[in-house]
Parts: sequence; C-alpha cells; structure tokens
Amino acid sequence: MTSLIDVVLLLLIFFMVSTNFVKHSQINISLPQADGSATVEPLPEQIDIMITQTGTYLVNGRELINNRPETIRNALQKTAAGRSDLPLTISADANATHQNVVTAMDVAGRLGFTQISIATVNDLAE
Repeated sequence: MTSLIDVVLLLLIFFMVSTNFVKHSQINISLPQADGSATVEPLPEQIDIMITQTGTYLVNGRELINNRPETIRNALQKTAAGRSDLPLTISADANATHQNVVTAMDVAGRLGFTQISIATVNDLAE
C-alpha cells in the first residue's frame, strides 16, 4: 500500500509540473501605417564623433586632447565600454578634411563597430 501511495504522489507531482496553467489568448491587432519619412530621434545609447573644421575630434561632446588615432581609439573604447554593437555617428564639418573622416571611420572599424553612419544635413528649401 505504501508503494502505491508513492507512485500516486509521484504521478501527481509529475502532472503538476508538466501542466500549463496559463491560458494563452490571442489578440488580433491592426498596426498603424507609416509613411517612409525618417524621424530624427536620438537613440538612447549611441556614440557621436564630431570633427571640426580644424580637425579637432569630439566624442559624445567631449573634446579630445589631440587628433592621433590612438587618442580616438582610447576615447571610443572608454565611451563604448566594450560594446561595439552601439550605433556610431560621424558628424564632420563641411570644411573638415577627408583624411580626418577616414581616420575616424578606420579607428571605429578596427574596434569592431559595424553600425557606422555619417550625419548629413537635408536642405529642405525648394
């Protein structure tokens, strides 16, 4: 009799553990349509590199002490804290040299950043 009670108790525990008590319901929703225009909303976590006309670099608004690639690399590593999946935006002055932009892109690429974009200004005057 005792072994029968043990078997019944084990079966009860098995069914209690394997039974799903949550009733899943299906909700039908209609999603809104959107036009294709992009909105300018800052991402909660992103890195911005700004390059001035004189070749000065700013990482998230903080000016770097020089424009050497090692300094840019150290600033990016400190800002990203090891997360190379963060989006990175490069904003360069129209009169900044092409070399400064390429240097920033090269350093970011070597650190493993894959979501690199270059900020531009849309001229809305028609």
